[in-house]
Amino acid sequence: MKSYLIALLGAALLLNSGLKAQVKTSAQEVATPELAQKREALKEAIISNYLGMKNSLVKSDSVQAAKSATEFVAVLNQFKFKKLSLAEMNAATTTREEIKTLALAIAATKSINKQRSEMDKLSVKMWSIIERFKPEKTTLYKQVCPMMGTTWISDEKAIQNPYYPKNMLTCGEVKASI
Repeated sequence: MKSYLIALLGAALLLNSGLKAQVKTSAQEVATPELAQKREALKEAIISNYLGMKNSLVKSDSVQAAKSATEFVAVLNQFKFKKLSLAEMNAATTTREEIKTLALAIAATKSINKQRSEMDKLSVKMWSIIERFKPEKTTLYKQVCPMMGTTWISDEKAIQNPYYPKNMLTCGEVKASI
């Protein structure tokens, strides 16, 4: 019985010391300036490629929208969520997968109308976790076309509706900012 308790105590101490080492490693990763810069660069690339899709739709350029969508997915695949509880991590990961699926649908078609339809869904999902992707010194705006109920994200307050650029280019309003 004593040897069983000693073995159990030894295993618990060994396991506990391993956990402490893991926590220290994780804290060191977050603290390094190089990793922080890399993470910030990924956030900037995610937003830049999202805005590339949106701006391509404003110009009705389906080829460039598809190219930006492909680059958006590539960068999104590299991004890792940090400092989240297990439930938050699961929700954010699920949303990211949905966003990637929508972006792949934009990349897969040359139909500007299909791209715009997918972009609206992508923008709603993107805004739901935008605080995870927003670069530090960037302000982003959630914009909505009140007539059609479509949503997009912009880095400018000025409205440029990516869904109806010919007839309603300036139709929209800023609903939120971060």
